[in-house]
Amino acid sequence: IYKFKDTVGQLVRFCSAVYFKWYKLKKEENSLGKYILKRLGQTLLVLFAISIIVFLLMNVLPGDPVALMLEKRADPATVEQVRHSLGLDKPLFQQYWDFLVGIFHGDLGTSYFTKEPVMATLTRSFFITLQLAACSFVFAVIIGVTCGMLAAIYRGKALDSTLMTLSIVGISAPSFWVAIILQIIFGLQLDLLPISGFSSPIYFILPSIALGTRYAASIARITRTSMLDVIGQDYIRTARAKGVKESVVMWKHAFKNALIPIVTLLGTQLGYMLGGSMLIEKVFTIPGIGNVLVTSLNNRDLPLLRGAMLYVAVAFVLVNLLVDISYAFIDPRIRVTEGKK
Repeated sequence: IYKFKDTVGQLVRFCSAVYFKWYKLKKEENSLGKYILKRLGQTLLVLFAISIIVFLLMNVLPGDPVALMLEKRADPATVEQVRHSLGLDKPLFQQYWDFLVGIFHGDLGTSYFTKEPVMATLTRSFFITLQLAACSFVFAVIIGVTCGMLAAIYRGKALDSTLMTLSIVGISAPSFWVAIILQIIFGLQLDLLPISGFSSPIYFILPSIALGTRYAASIARITRTSMLDVIGQDYIRTARAKGVKESVVMWKHAFKNALIPIVTLLGTQLGYMLGGSMLIEKVFTIPGIGNVLVTSLNNRDLPLLRGAMLYVAVAFVLVNLLVDISYAFIDPRIRVTEGKK
């Protein structure tokens, strides 16, 4: 009862603070504040819906976690006792409420098999996945944006054709296949880089390239398309007619106005990277979030699986929230339009 009152109190205080902040911004006609607050409200609703979906999906998975934990010859009384100790005999609504209360208190339960708190496991795996995602993201952005810009500048020439052909190959090649090829060439034949583990930054070079190759190819193609669309606009021709340097035209005028679709793609891809790559982490033996997902799914470890799924969903939603907010700074017309609604 105390936990129930405490959780409800926190919800009421939080909702009241959000409402009064929204009312104040509405009075002040602050378009940027309205835009950000509106996105925050939408994000909260999405996160609440995600918690319900994640919980329900985990409860319809085939297989009994208690049966996996105990021997096949365990008597029914022992099975029921274990189910009661894990709270699996409670009504579904009660189980969801306990899950929701645990989220607000930072307690996602304890793993059925490792007996370790789920938050501790996810925190440890998160920092490993974060390092891999950061390295892959930087690689993908640098290679993708550079190749896309060069392809747009030299449109129709040999360099454009070569880069777009390579981008098709990068998109088509499965990431685990790229990982294996890199391991064979740079790890086994040339013996330049390690092919498994994560004990130092050098261990992330091959996994980052393997994970970032497909994303770099996608960024290159969308950058080229967006740049070509902007280059054909009247204000670009006017800038050139005034004698503005081509580098200034490309980077200050064209690239800035081509950023919206590029940022959208970057946000989506960063969300996928932060979710952990199950194939890449398995190939390179990296104990990140993707590896945790596979292991917990095989063991039907419901608390760990729910926590990992919730983490992936929350990471993706929060990245998209940051992308939406960045739109308001890249193109002020977006927040002005939102403020008038």
